[in-house]
Amino acid sequence: MQAPESLTYTRLAAPRLPVPGLSECFDLFEERFDDFGVVGLLVLQFPGLTGLEREYGGTARREVLDRLGALVERVGRGARAARDLVALGEPGLDEILVLVFPEASENRFYREGLPGYADAVRAAVEEAGPALVEPYGSRQLEVVGGIAAAVRNPKFAAETQFRRCHTEAREDADWRARGRARERRAELLDVVLGRRIQSVYEPIVAVESKTVHGYEALARGPVGGNLHSPLDLFGLAEKEGLTYELDCLCRSSGLSGAVGLPSGTKLFLNIRPTTLHDPHFRADPLTRALSECGLRPEDVVFEISEQESIRNFSSFQKVRDGYRELGFQFALDDTGAGYAGLEALVEISPDYIKVDRAFVSGVDEDPVKQTMLAALQTVSERTNARLIAEGLDTLEELEMLSVLNIPFGQGWLFGKPTPLRAAPR
Repeated sequence: MQAPESLTYTRLAAPRLPVPGLSECFDLFEERFDDFGVVGLLVLQFPGLTGLEREYGGTARREVLDRLGALVERVGRGARAARDLVALGEPGLDEILVLVFPEASENRFYREGLPGYADAVRAAVEEAGPALVEPYGSRQLEVVGGIAAAVRNPKFAAETQFRRCHTEAREDADWRARGRARERRAELLDVVLGRRIQSVYEPIVAVESKTVHGYEALARGPVGGNLHSPLDLFGLAEKEGLTYELDCLCRSSGLSGAVGLPSGTKLFLNIRPTTLHDPHFRADPLTRALSECGLRPEDVVFEISEQESIRNFSSFQKVRDGYRELGFQFALDDTGAGYAGLEALVEISPDYIKVDRAFVSGVDEDPVKQTMLAALQTVSERTNARLIAEGLDTLEELEMLSVLNIPFGQGWLFGKPTPLRAAPR
């Protein structure tokens, strides 16, 4: 993003730690406030650090906060580096402060300089991506910026003026955050109410014959938008209480987009466990919807997603058995990714077991992964299920699946997910 002409920014470079706390540089702030007579304050908040600390502890939070502080310093490095200050906020707050001391000629620093600084930081954090939080998971941090300014009034202590300025900047950050939240909710509602979901289909291929056994329907939001990714879509839907509405739309899109499914192939349709209890997903309306798409229950495999855990296996099994009597089959997704997945493997008795890509990537070179896949293949054979290895990227991995007698594979080796037919013009 282009920075305002009054400030100079540079790209992200190697981390330099640590960034001082506010108390450590307050004397310098007071001195420069007196000298320049004006201060601009940019408050940068990082809401995601609260969850990171809850999961990995306070040391992880401080380490990432220091990285962010160093990044903010580098964004502002240039002609202003000799006078502006970057500091961590008060203890316990996930915020970084930028104290900007403008020259008399910089008469638009408040309207352009400070917002431009915030935009440049946001762009740098986005560019750095999940690397900022490694090795503590993989998440994209959010940045919320608020601005304020004060003219030096010698009647008041510098601490008093700073506190007022700080409060104003935080209020501005809160106002901006609420505005962005409203915009994101409006964007999500536009997707849901406008039914702006497209389904793409990833082939599931028989390892020995190299023929397509089925297609997994994958939902996508508007191309080029902020909600194209299913992770972003469902993450926001969960925050906004619109998960049910979005889930219904994705199922409908998956079915309608499968019109003309090649004969003899299966449609793998992702569903949440509670979907089976949805009155609109009962046998009669579902079979009618399938018929309109030229599909039969025997053509459909319900893929149980771990986005939502099964709270009552006994209740789930009763409903599952009713669908099986109609001809539907079940697949368990991401098997091996966690303890809950192994419990579900026992309780659900799936027709297909989809092995998480973590056990498939590089399997041709990893004896431990080979042992794990061989064990899961034995389990699948003894439970009358069929194994699908997800995340295939190379021919070598595919060849190893053949050696291990694993029947099916899925991944970009066979092509990226695409619509089953061209979109209407």
